[in-house]
Amino acid sequence: MTRKFPGGDTRPWFRQFWPWFLIALPATVVVAGISTAFIASRHADDLVVDDYYKDGLAINRQLEKKQRATHLGISAQLQFSGKTVTVELATPVDETAIRLRLSHPMEADRDFTVTLAQNSPKIYTGALTHEIAPHWHWILEEQRENGWRLDGIIQAAEIGNVPSD
Repeated sequence: MTRKFPGGDTRPWFRQFWPWFLIALPATVVVAGISTAFIASRHADDLVVDDYYKDGLAINRQLEKKQRATHLGISAQLQFSGKTVTVELATPVDETAIRLRLSHPMEADRDFTVTLAQNSPKIYTGALTHEIAPHWHWILEEQRENGWRLDGIIQAAEIGNVPSD
């Protein structure tokens, strides 16, 4: 038995154009909202800090380490060439290896650490695992907890044969 609808159309509602058109409009908004939420959670802003108190304590420890480096007369010059980094210290230190942390100014997932081996009393070298560019931040420090620390920003003059950001 076929049902006759007003206007002479015998097709059921789910075979009509207008109901699907009216359903598609809010469905599109729901899909766009879910996509936006996914993108926002996956690419969250790295600049927001969760625990300010712990970061404040860490800043005090960093300042102590920097003061220790100043007191010992330690300064460094970095040179990047291809996948190799060379650090020349102004004053020799009693470490066979030091740690170099490189951090991207905006994307924390691009940060990495390189262990530098001693070549001579003042020169340390290591292999880069990722590409770097000018304006990245660097932190050079001893492996032990209460050592010294130096930090700075990579300048274009320090980079040779490394692609830019």
